[in-house]
Amino acid sequence: MTRLRLSLLFCLLAPCLALPSQAAKQPNILWIFIEDMSAWIDCYGDKVNQGKTPNIDALAKQGVRFSRCYVPCPVCSPCRSAMITGAYQTTNGIHNHRSSRSPAGAIRLPKRVTTLPQIFRKHGYATFNSGKEDYNFVFKMDELYSVSGKKRNLTAWRSVPKGKPWFGQIQLAGGKSNTKKWKDKVDPASVTPPPYFPNNKLFRKWHAHHFDTVRQTDSDTKNIMDGLKADGLLENTIIFWFTDHGNNHSVRAKQFCTESGTHVPLIVLGPDERLEAGALRKDLISTLDISATSLSMAGIEIPDYFDGVNLFAKDFKARDHVISARDRCDYTIDYIRTVRTENYRYIRNFLTDRPLLQPQYRDNRDYVQFLRKGHADGTLPKLTDEIFFGPRSPEELYDLTADPHEIKNLAKDPKFINELKRHRMILAEWQKSTDDKGQYPESDAGLQEVLDQWKSRCVNPEYDRVRKK
Repeated sequence: MTRLRLSLLFCLLAPCLALPSQAAKQPNILWIFIEDMSAWIDCYGDKVNQGKTPNIDALAKQGVRFSRCYVPCPVCSPCRSAMITGAYQTTNGIHNHRSSRSPAGAIRLPKRVTTLPQIFRKHGYATFNSGKEDYNFVFKMDELYSVSGKKRNLTAWRSVPKGKPWFGQIQLAGGKSNTKKWKDKVDPASVTPPPYFPNNKLFRKWHAHHFDTVRQTDSDTKNIMDGLKADGLLENTIIFWFTDHGNNHSVRAKQFCTESGTHVPLIVLGPDERLEAGALRKDLISTLDISATSLSMAGIEIPDYFDGVNLFAKDFKARDHVISARDRCDYTIDYIRTVRTENYRYIRNFLTDRPLLQPQYRDNRDYVQFLRKGHADGTLPKLTDEIFFGPRSPEELYDLTADPHEIKNLAKDPKFINELKRHRMILAEWQKSTDDKGQYPESDAGLQEVLDQWKSRCVNPEYDRVRKK
């Protein structure tokens, strides 16, 4: 065989011969994705759980903790849909919670949008998702995930072919955790609910319960980390530990554009020199940045339609604001947008004809029944009644430094008119530039899908259009 033929043969075989060594250099990417949980953790300064979250705290000591991370939507399916596509849910029309759940109401992603697992697969990664997906668009599991298995498995990576890098998600129950058998429970008498709730036995019970779920999540986190260590994977796995929105027992957290609804913990650690042990980042960031950073850590180019950025890029520039949005949740139709800046939160309520506490999926919970009965009887504290049942202001502005519980609305205070105008402009420009789909009525097919499922619970006037047809 001539030297020329040998050279040509080597050139043809070289890419194949290089694959094993290239794969070995590609880090595994693991998302520990937690449901319905606020940052009531020792390393985030929580006093009740001080010393009670050692495994999560250990992650923070080993990696980078972000103190001001916010979700694009404070409810699971729009948030997860946004993160798996890398763009705001409102941009791609996947903003209504639990939509695209029937053939008639099917929503398809724009042709240029590819999900994160599919991008990883194109670059040689195995992909898996253990526990939950909840996406508001048409998809095929086997196109997104190369490893099957939906049931929650804290060592799901063990199903990946050996020698292949992987991008995986392990979903934890978080705020939905069953804590009946949990021994180290918080004494309800030792906690105080936020000031907009009655400080009684019922609300102290639920407040204490969320602390218990955080402790359970700490235990689940330990099991995952122990598995990675036992399998020798910590040396080549970058871990993103975060939640999908705030706690689910507070009717002003999950589903709402408040600080308690949109603020989440985020810790990133792994074998990368940029992930400095024990570092604290105070930048305003979005969980959409997790999607972009995950690709970048794997050496994959970030698509131009992504709304997130690489948090560890050399040219990283801190955001001056983060946007979050809430639309229909199950059968409850609402339309809320919020802007979080350095010290302020601006909330725009577009549907002021309905109270904050509309009929919703938590109506059978004892704490919601207490609020509704108290409002009917006139026995609720004044602040509680005003927030949950009073007229909704079209605009809210809160100084989070002075008012962390968002109680004093400054929107009508002339001293803050410039801040109000600034935040109003940020939101207006964002809605225009992204063509925020929440500003348009939901399709008849989408509403019919909800009506077929929830029937008499669909009391919002928007359903009348479908009922008449």
